[in-house]
Amino acid sequence: MPKRAVSFILLTVMLDAMGIGLILPVMPELIQQIEGTGIANAALWGGILSAIFAVMQFLFAPTLGSLSDRFGRRPVLLVSLAVMAFDYVLMAVAGTMWLLLIGRVLGGITAATHSTAAAFMADISTREKKAQNFGLISAAFGAGFVLGPVIGGLLAELGPRAPFWAAAGLSALNFVFGYFVLPETVTQKTRRAFDWQRANPLGAFSYMARLPGLTALMGVYFFYQISNMVYPAVWAYYTSASFEWSPGMIGVSLAVYGIATAVTQGFLIRRIIGRFGERRTVYFGLLYNACTLLAIGFVTNGWLLLALTPLAALGAVVAPALQAVMSGRADDNQQGELQGVLSSINSIGMIVAPVVMTQMFWLFTSEGSAIFLPGAPFLLAMLLMVVAWMVYSASLRAPGRDSD
Repeated sequence: MPKRAVSFILLTVMLDAMGIGLILPVMPELIQQIEGTGIANAALWGGILSAIFAVMQFLFAPTLGSLSDRFGRRPVLLVSLAVMAFDYVLMAVAGTMWLLLIGRVLGGITAATHSTAAAFMADISTREKKAQNFGLISAAFGAGFVLGPVIGGLLAELGPRAPFWAAAGLSALNFVFGYFVLPETVTQKTRRAFDWQRANPLGAFSYMARLPGLTALMGVYFFYQISNMVYPAVWAYYTSASFEWSPGMIGVSLAVYGIATAVTQGFLIRRIIGRFGERRTVYFGLLYNACTLLAIGFVTNGWLLLALTPLAALGAVVAPALQAVMSGRADDNQQGELQGVLSSINSIGMIVAPVVMTQMFWLFTSEGSAIFLPGAPFLLAMLLMVVAWMVYSASLRAPGRDSD
């Protein structure tokens, strides 16, 4: 497979992640401009826009995955990039909240192509290379997560609409790049008829659950995602309350975590899986994550927490290894559908985790709390990680499981 095609896939995933972070620094100012309101009301609108984005990803990830199983990865990815570029232009010129809402609906749908990108990597990967290549996708997403807010913050100096124009330009350039370098990986042998009953989240979940052992593994993925999303959900609040970190210091710590995650998933994962295998990597990785979450929950020194941050990122080997295990349970013509289901599970985490984790933070930090424990959300995340490990351990003991 040409390296340029893989580069296009990784750029697409990175742009998905960058597109979210790129506009975050300017959303408060833009909403205040459009609505003529204060920061409190702007925050409410911001929450609504974020929720809509996540809901659209949840609803449409299986649809795009199934469409890519029927019509191919190439048309789904290219059409989504074209719509994404249009979406950013729409938000750049938006003068009403209704246009911003429409923009976030379109943005959530087009960002659901993460599943199609993962399906492309599954198509071109041997069984032994799947975890490594899924790791590259996760690394690209992590790089976008780091670069997005940084670039968005710099562009914000030019005005609140500048990041949207930049995102539109990047999406358009990547569309042109993909048009010339991206081959089709779905063949007549692996092409699957499109079925609306399987192209929605509930139908796709139901069908994937029929595959041997996949129900338990999807449960593991769900608990892992909810647990792991404690970092973006409460990190800023936790470090501010516990160590009085400034916004700059919080940004540095998030960048450290993002870079360490990208290094882990892009480079270290091949050594780790080469030594332990995919299944043992998931087994020990879940335990490792539980231990680091426990340590973060009780740490009392800010510099110690900063030192723990890249160590916590080593636990990021779990997601691509688990994806590879599940991919091995699905047929070649079901890879898009499976990745769509996993993207929907991830979207559920994006909806549920911020609410649950911030409520836990409030419960243990508000006035009148019996115990002041800002790290309580990380302890809850540790318990969820232990649940994921228990479910995974039970799945390993199930009869008929395949081995590394």
